[in-house]
Amino acid sequence: MSPSSATKKATTRRQPDETRQQLLQAAFEEIYRRGFHAASLDKILAETQVTKGALYHHFRNKAELGYAVVEEIIKPWLRESWQPVKDAEDPIEAAIAVVQSRFRTLTTQQMEFGCPFHNLVTEMCASDEGFRTRLAAGLAEFREGMERELRRGQQNGSVRADINVEHAAAFFVAGFQGTIGVSKATRDRDLFERSVAGMISYLETLRPASRKAVH
Repeated sequence: MSPSSATKKATTRRQPDETRQQLLQAAFEEIYRRGFHAASLDKILAETQVTKGALYHHFRNKAELGYAVVEEIIKPWLRESWQPVKDAEDPIEAAIAVVQSRFRTLTTQQMEFGCPFHNLVTEMCASDEGFRTRLAAGLAEFREGMERELRRGQQNGSVRADINVEHAAAFFVAGFQGTIGVSKATRDRDLFERSVAGMISYLETLRPASRKAVH
């Protein structure tokens, strides 16, 4: 096979994947701004300049497109958001840094649109089991990951030995998701900042007394 033939075949293989990624990204943006129910397939097609036939080649229907957005864009984004805590020498310090970087740089537009994960939880979990199970799995991964890191912190002395890590991880995840929901509902930057400060204060209570820090 000549190099040119190999390149053509590789390009042919890449094109469907690139089209699929374009559709997913455009669908994510549309769902994020308008919600799943109001999201327009026509707008997604116009944005990507993809035909309706090509869309249905990759996704059988709108729901399947939405599920793929959750699995391939939103859940990896959520995973990446708390990834710095994984294997950190001090998981409390790392979690505080995640909260600060995630929330202290929040733009006005992000406050208006909210968290893409939380938006779908509130919109879809009561009405669509496919969304609910996928979103619940994302939250479970986040919560279980925090549990592991807090247990490791107990072992190395950076987390209090007397705390229940399951309770602490569940509360942290709920706060992490809920804080952005509050900001979306109120669009009150001062209230949002107080919520962030409250999360950091809670994380500080998980430290042994000898390792208390001031932020």
